[in-house]
Amino acid sequence: MRRPTTTRRTVTTASAVLALTLGATACGGSPGPASGKELSGQTVTVAGVWTGSEQKNFKKVLDAFTEKTGAKTDFVPTGDNVSTFVGSKIEGGNAPDVVMVPQLGVLQQFAGEGWLAPLSQQTATTAGANLAQVWKDYGTVDKTYYGLYFKAAHKSTVWYSPSAFEQAGVAEPKNYAEMLKTGRTLADSGLPAFSVAGEDGWTLTDWFENIYLSQAGPEKYDRLAAHTLPWTDASVVAALTTLGELFKDKQLVAGGSEGALRTDFPASVEQVFGPAPKAGMVYEGDFVGGIAKDEFGRSLGKDAKFFPFPGVGNGKAPVVSGGDAAVVLKDGKNQKAAMRLLEFLATPEAASVWAGAGGFLSPNKEVDPASYGDDTTRATAESLVRAGDSVRFDMSDQAPAAFGGTKGAGEWKLLQDFLRDPSDPKATAAKLEAAAAKAYRN
Repeated sequence: MRRPTTTRRTVTTASAVLALTLGATACGGSPGPASGKELSGQTVTVAGVWTGSEQKNFKKVLDAFTEKTGAKTDFVPTGDNVSTFVGSKIEGGNAPDVVMVPQLGVLQQFAGEGWLAPLSQQTATTAGANLAQVWKDYGTVDKTYYGLYFKAAHKSTVWYSPSAFEQAGVAEPKNYAEMLKTGRTLADSGLPAFSVAGEDGWTLTDWFENIYLSQAGPEKYDRLAAHTLPWTDASVVAALTTLGELFKDKQLVAGGSEGALRTDFPASVEQVFGPAPKAGMVYEGDFVGGIAKDEFGRSLGKDAKFFPFPGVGNGKAPVVSGGDAAVVLKDGKNQKAAMRLLEFLATPEAASVWAGAGGFLSPNKEVDPASYGDDTTRATAESLVRAGDSVRFDMSDQAPAAFGGTKGAGEWKLLQDFLRDPSDPKATAAKLEAAAAKAYRN
């Protein structure tokens, strides 16, 4: 899944954070890599999918690295198909030194191709102190630690209009059934419950994953993600049945299924927080808040709020996440400086640069919550860190791209078909299994 770019007000400059970092180290705080200009004259090439404000804010992190070490950096946009971009660069003898990998399946592919260098012991040690074990596990392939998770997304947040809730006389729901009841009350007051971005298939995978994780539990979630549990399993049919209850209810889905299938993700946020609201809630990750604020002038915590995706039945509230991992390519021209960059990215100081700039969550538990620029983002970040090892990585991002990450194919298309007609969950599960079996076999 490709997450959208968000833009937020810059509240902490890279140089300010760096000054605090060096001061903390001098006063006996947790030291990062040794300071100095030992890499002067060297250049690290970093490739990633980020554009717009995400790229701008990541460059603030790279500037802090330059100030710390003297190494210059060169950021190269990959486009959405990171695998194709990196493969062509390696083949052409012009591989970047570091790649920010947005999908777990792609990280595993790179490791399988033999493209990655293991992370340095210093990076592993720093990450061991600062990250929950689950993030290190996701960065590890065949017992070798290759990927440092630097940026995360909290994909278990339901965003709503407080004024719509107030008008309907409802409060934040505490469980899934209550959420649907709240939605129907919203509809009775004149506003459909959810704006669903059905035109973008990845949002539908996120709906499914949150329901499945809560209803089936983490063990089955892990097995389904690895395709050691078939999609025809009764737990998948049960989750699709639960999701279908929402999809088939025109009170709950703004514009019904056909309207949802014509709504892309940015439009789904606009339908809740734009000038002419068409729904009271929109489910997606923490990045919804950035769009509500930057595109529609909403004040986070005042006229744009969120509640955690609620537990289904007797299940726990899920915490699904995505993330971007930094890896070092063997074929890069400056492996020493590349490793040094990852040692820096493993520190809370590096994460604090982007946290202050906005549009960012860090899985690093040592990042000071005060680094975040507003209370809502701070609460989201704290929720993600507090979840610890119960976090589960976006399932579609773990799958081969042919199944979990291709427009008009695989899981994206089949869940769009299910949104259009959710009457037969068992048949949809069978189609998902056929598509998954083919993709994992290849």
